[in-house]
Amino acid sequence: MKADRTTDPRHTRLRERLETIRARSAKSTPWRTSTQYLARLVNRDGYVPVRTRLAREDLAFLAGARDEVLALAELGVRILDLHRPQEAGGITSDPDSPIRRCRACMWRWPCPTFRALDESLD
Repeated sequence: MKADRTTDPRHTRLRERLETIRARSAKSTPWRTSTQYLARLVNRDGYVPVRTRLAREDLAFLAGARDEVLALAELGVRILDLHRPQEAGGITSDPDSPIRRCRACMWRWPCPTFRALDESLD
């Protein structure tokens, strides 16, 4: 009997990890505007001497951000490798544009998984 994805402990563990990353990211301070200013302060050694006040949430985010971003990027690449187009075969009215389907889920291309990735990273 196939386990329901909501009761599968692997599904639960992955969802919890992703939700934790999302929550920690949302609570941390965005640095986008600060990095434009800080980029001009790079010294001869390639470093920016920074003195700032960090909140507890910022430290929690920064502590695991690199590893979490690497893991999420790897996940995205693996999903992208799974969900790619292939010719569906069969007869088509336009031989120059054959019908394509996803290799993994067999939905018409682009499949919902690919569209979700594309929209999230756009």
